[in-house]
Amino acid sequence: MAQARARRPTPASRSYVRWRGHGPGEGRSKCVRVGAQPLQYKAIVKQDQSEKLDKTDKSDKTAKLDKSGDNLEVKQDDDDKEDKAAQSLLNKLIRSNLVQSTHQVEVLQRDPNSPLYSVKSFEELHLKKELLQGVYGMGFNRPSKIQETALPMMLAEPPQNLIAQSQSGTGKTAAFVLAMLSRVDLSQRHPQCLCLSPTYELALQTGQVIEQMGKCCPDIKLAYAVRGNRLEKGQKISEQIVIGTPGTVMDWCTKLKFIDPKKIKVFVLDEADVMIATQGHQDQSIRIQRMLTKYCQMLLFSATFEESVWKFAEKVVPDPNIIKLKREEETLDTIKQYYVLCDNKEEKYQALCNIYGAITIAQAMIFCHTRKTAGWLAAELSKEGHQVALLSGEMMVEQRAAVIQRFRDGKEKVLVTTNVCARGIDVEQVSVVLNFDLPVDKDGNPDCETYLHRIGRTGRFGKRGLAINMVDSKYSMNILNRIQDHFNKRIEKLDTDDLDEIERITN
Repeated sequence: MAQARARRPTPASRSYVRWRGHGPGEGRSKCVRVGAQPLQYKAIVKQDQSEKLDKTDKSDKTAKLDKSGDNLEVKQDDDDKEDKAAQSLLNKLIRSNLVQSTHQVEVLQRDPNSPLYSVKSFEELHLKKELLQGVYGMGFNRPSKIQETALPMMLAEPPQNLIAQSQSGTGKTAAFVLAMLSRVDLSQRHPQCLCLSPTYELALQTGQVIEQMGKCCPDIKLAYAVRGNRLEKGQKISEQIVIGTPGTVMDWCTKLKFIDPKKIKVFVLDEADVMIATQGHQDQSIRIQRMLTKYCQMLLFSATFEESVWKFAEKVVPDPNIIKLKREEETLDTIKQYYVLCDNKEEKYQALCNIYGAITIAQAMIFCHTRKTAGWLAAELSKEGHQVALLSGEMMVEQRAAVIQRFRDGKEKVLVTTNVCARGIDVEQVSVVLNFDLPVDKDGNPDCETYLHRIGRTGRFGKRGLAINMVDSKYSMNILNRIQDHFNKRIEKLDTDDLDEIERITN
């Protein structure tokens, strides 16, 4: 292969993605020789709006809420709602190691009489030595819990279909990448493995894993079927692995005829729960699956398994084996919870300052309902000399990851954020979580799941945590009471004008 190229988005521009190398009009496949060092090149391709992660609607929406007798206006930022695709990418960018699960893997076999195999080492899989080198080169010493059971199924002969559910960070991506690389027939110069990702950015992340794991397999090549990757109509591509988004893969299979679906041996549908949350992707994925032969191995992965995901999985994966790894539950048992009564945001800020003045806080996370409040609070704290990081929905995911890493490294002591940061961030030094605004859903009801994810950022790693909630109206008091009832955990009142009382809560 004359050129080895990889495509990477830069955080500098929201609307454009900067590519390095030959321009898109030259009719050549933007591909990577797996194991090669990507060369650099320059062209600018406008990214399709449907495949962008961050949508910047600058306008705040105002919802009129009438709870517990009060008419209140609660401003809600559209782009600070939890975006599943953005959260998934953020988790991949900031995770430094695998989640250690305490649960057992639940397995439902297609054929209950078939022996169930699991492995405790990668050597037991009888991989090609080049793949084994790639696995160890990525830092995997032994299979994770999901890999122990999933890999023998995915690598079995004849191939078996699989639906697997486990939370982010348990090794799903590495498992299906290893399966794809193992199935490639080097004598055949056409696409044999096809992987669908919900977004452009998530496709690139998976592509990076393929490159890293296959770095000792220079004859395996990877192509990205993503918006802006222009090839001449009717051109056949020779890369054995194709990863892309549903719309572009659909075009490559039908209109443009770059891929012959009948020659695909392995079909992977990643992030199924994110896929069905993205408009149009579900139908496109089903249409692509129907073009494949009955001999094609179908693999579907999801972090969650709601009813909608399960119905989608049943349509895409016939006669599957099913693997589930229960999510590690967050708990309130190690977290002391308090609330502070205030009249307005200025009083809430003063209460926050009193807390900071009375106790030693290693690192704190402060959650706000809107970007506007978060920006104001971060500015006020900075004026007081605090080292403050700000995280909110208008930032690109790569920028969010950089902010989180700085906070994790201790360069900032306070992280002010909206709901974009409610889950997936493990920082050992976080000793206090403060809800400047209590979490509510779009209808103004308590969002108990988000509350758990927020205050679950403290009390981790076996330590005791502290959560403080700001209450500034009858409405927010009602929200707090309903949260208290939901978890059946008492939330004590705290007087922030009493410095002795504040000191007592940390003992």
